[in-house]
Amino acid sequence: MDKLQRTRRRRWLLAGCPLLLVLSMLYGLMYGSVSVPLQEIWPALTGHSNYSTIVFDLRLPRILIGLLVGASLAAAGAILQGVMRNPLADPGIIGVSAGGGLAAVITMVVLPQFSYLLPAAAFLGAFGASLVVYAFAWDKGSAPVRIVLAGVAVNAMLGAVMNGIMVLYSDRVQAVLPWLSGGLNGRSWHHLSFMAPYAIVGLLLALLAIKPANLLLLGDDSAQLLGQKVERQRLLLILLSSLLAGAAVSVAGLVGFVGLVVPHAIRLLLGDDYRYLMPLSMIGGAALVVLADTTARTWFDPVELPVGILLAVIGGPFFLILLRKRSQWR
Repeated sequence: MDKLQRTRRRRWLLAGCPLLLVLSMLYGLMYGSVSVPLQEIWPALTGHSNYSTIVFDLRLPRILIGLLVGASLAAAGAILQGVMRNPLADPGIIGVSAGGGLAAVITMVVLPQFSYLLPAAAFLGAFGASLVVYAFAWDKGSAPVRIVLAGVAVNAMLGAVMNGIMVLYSDRVQAVLPWLSGGLNGRSWHHLSFMAPYAIVGLLLALLAIKPANLLLLGDDSAQLLGQKVERQRLLLILLSSLLAGAAVSVAGLVGFVGLVVPHAIRLLLGDDYRYLMPLSMIGGAALVVLADTTARTWFDPVELPVGILLAVIGGPFFLILLRKRSQWR
């Protein structure tokens, strides 16, 4: 791809992604079991409409949670793909999401009296999984290939433990099954209030991580020559992705493909520069989850399809198309 073409695409995406996010939020506020006219949206948000309960109390918190979940997962995926120099890395593949998921399942099924600690538990689970992966991958350094291989193995083990817990506590599994599918059904201002601090801090740190992520793309030797402490930065970035994935998992469950598809698509279009890749991945991930969640709760009425299932159905074929088009876009 020549420089002029990449600059043109960059301008289009910088304008188009925020617009897509705004339109997806309007779509989510307007449509559902009850349709709300566009001219009623602002009065409903300010409490001066008969639709205020529907728009402000039910739909707005769900949309804001979807925005934070999508941005967090996409940022985590972008970080991991850069740290491991592998465009197929994402929180779900290397065990980070599974760690958060296992901790959340234990909290909800085994220790339901501590359910108010769910966000912290999900982060600690993701954090612990990251440390285990990093420890298994360490051999006088942590090569990205070893991290991926260790992550796949840890992911499989954590999934097995999660399934074992559900078998042992089969009488309580029904409550956790929708969460395992990934969804935002029933999410409210309460859920937003305990998830938002983790997600917002993580997203701000992700923006501050743009420079070290760019330097790690040069390779370990080049980054060290530039004065970077490669292993420390790699570990800190992996832990940051754990914070982001844990925040998303704690509220939305195991939502897949966002951290894989969105950063990969942006990278194919614009290249690897994190000055553009990181913020556009956040915006694109937020728009994707909000749009998918609204579609999942409106197109299949009266049944509400978990957004994680819809994203998997859409994300799989879309990712295959991206792989087919890769040679044309580069």
